[in-house]
Amino acid sequence: MDKLNEEKIFQLIKMYDEIGIFDDIVPISAIKKKNVSELIETIKKYLVYGPKYFPDGISTDQSNKVMISEIVREKILNYTDKEIPHGTAVEVEKIFDNKQKNMIEISVVIYCERDSHKKIIIGKNGRKLKGIGKSARVELEEIFGCKVFLETWVKVKENWRENTNYIREFGYIEEK
Repeated sequence: MDKLNEEKIFQLIKMYDEIGIFDDIVPISAIKKKNVSELIETIKKYLVYGPKYFPDGISTDQSNKVMISEIVREKILNYTDKEIPHGTAVEVEKIFDNKQKNMIEISVVIYCERDSHKKIIIGKNGRKLKGIGKSARVELEEIFGCKVFLETWVKVKENWRENTNYIREFGYIEEK
């Protein structure tokens, strides 16, 4: 929609409408925020209520440890882009709810397979690891609704993905 004039938009809508396979056609511009609310209302028409899977206030069946490790791992992948393979694991070593400071203290270890990967994750003067930690901390503060102190360490466990015990330890294989 951003690259078309009004006449071309109407031509396209008419063409697709004549095909008859769409119930609704809503052109939008996310950049200019045009018709976004109309799209949302159109989508709502087609949504159906389903069973309630979680009680009020609960949005996941994952433990805090799993959620924290996945958030940190996501930030690693975002910050390192294609520099390292997905061969990282995050182990949450400590979660302490410091009620006196209204803060949650978390300590995580990021495991990678090579020393060269460790250097990439840490970055020059620790800048990349600081960015990973800050980004994860901000998201965790939103989730927990309080300040979060996030301590991050990076360690090498060579070929950990080939060791079933490590894979199980990091939670990638469910215990039976």
